[in-house]
Amino acid sequence: MNDENTTNNSGEELADNIITLTDEEGKESNFELLDLVELDNEEYVVLLPAEGSDEEPGEVVILKVEDTDEDSDKEAYVSVDDEETLNKVFEIFKEKFKNEFDFVD
Repeated sequence: MNDENTTNNSGEELADNIITLTDEEGKESNFELLDLVELDNEEYVVLLPAEGSDEEPGEVVILKVEDTDEDSDKEAYVSVDDEETLNKVFEIFKEKFKNEFDFVD
């Protein structure tokens, strides 16, 4: 999912915080929504690829949340290229969930 704009299929949300994202090529992938992190007045989602995903097992995906239309509730999830921002978001996530997950550096 790197370097791709990904949109949320509203109405495609599944049980237990599982969401389906569609990439620019139309490929759908399921992710578990672990957290919504705010950093510098921006929101980021921390996602865990669901079973059967092409992503590396145990690695989270961090995407920036952007509104697609001011009159709509739809959101777009966009790849983050800035390594520093990704690290900051992940550190916030790790601090919040340090007692729930075993993080490997």
